[in-house]
Amino acid sequence: MTMTRSLVVVSGGTSDPSSTRMLADRVAQRVAHHSAEPVAIRVVDLREIAQEVTTALVSQHVGSGLRSAMDAIAAADGVVAATPVYAAGPSGLFTSFFQVLETDSLIGTPVVLAATAGTARHALVADDQLRGMFGYLRAISVPTALFAAPEDWSDAALTSRIDRAALELVALMDAGFAATVRAGNATRYQTQFGSVNDPGIQLDSDLMRLARGGSAGPQGPRPV
Repeated sequence: MTMTRSLVVVSGGTSDPSSTRMLADRVAQRVAHHSAEPVAIRVVDLREIAQEVTTALVSQHVGSGLRSAMDAIAAADGVVAATPVYAAGPSGLFTSFFQVLETDSLIGTPVVLAATAGTARHALVADDQLRGMFGYLRAISVPTALFAAPEDWSDAALTSRIDRAALELVALMDAGFAATVRAGNATRYQTQFGSVNDPGIQLDSDLMRLARGGSAGPQGPRPV
């Protein structure tokens, strides 16, 4: 039976046209090319929801555009995350989006990390800074990280790295890694209440009865 894979492309580029979006799109195209199954590509262009991201940071209010993007991420089989580099690090908009994301939305999800900059001096940003952030989110970053400076666009080496990263992502998507991890280990992760990975809270327990102002069971709560 044919199963469509869901790929979400997150682009932190703010210009139009954007080299960051161009890099992310090239990865997505190669993923679709290498996948034996159809790939449904959803693009989250962060500049279009920038105001909603900043609002969520200061007020915890989630607008409709941001909610749609968050839901897409939570349901994705794979993600391509691409950011421009500012002041030797990923853009504030890019990091802010993943900071307001539910922290367990990406458990086990395979991700291609990509960055663009105006100089090759920032070539290690994806490996040095993005891997740590996505590791905290418990995503699985593919081995090949991508970086593109202006001189790289005409270099065959960039095309080769894009192809390699796409193949790595497809392998993890086809293996159903995220679904396997979430199905078998959901109760072993600390998750957010009410999130897609929340295994549920036992409300009928001594602790929860006391929290609601009631009393513990006949024997009382067990001593710690």
